[in-house]
Amino acid sequence: MDVKLPSEILRAANLEQSTLSEEAARLLALELYREDKVSLGRAAELCQTPVAALMDFAAKHSVPPLRYSFEDLEEERQTADRLQK
Repeated sequence: MDVKLPSEILRAANLEQSTLSEEAARLLALELYREDKVSLGRAAELCQTPVAALMDFAAKHSVPPLRYSFEDLEEERQTADRLQK
C-alpha cells in the first residue's frame, strides 16, 4: 500500500525517506497499543519488531511500555501475603 505524506511532515518528525515505512508502522502499532486496542506483543507483531525493541521505542515516545494498575498491585500484595503464611 502506498501512502503519500507531505515532505513537511517528514521533516517535522525527523523521519528519513529510506526508513519511513518501518517507522510509520511502528508509530501506528504504538498508537494502537497506547489506545489499548492491542497488546504490546500484538503491536510488536504488527510492525514486525521484537517486543524489547518496541518497548524501547514506546519509552522514547513517552508511552509506558508496561501497564501495571493499582488493581494489579493489590492482587500482587494479596498473593505475597498468602505465600508468606
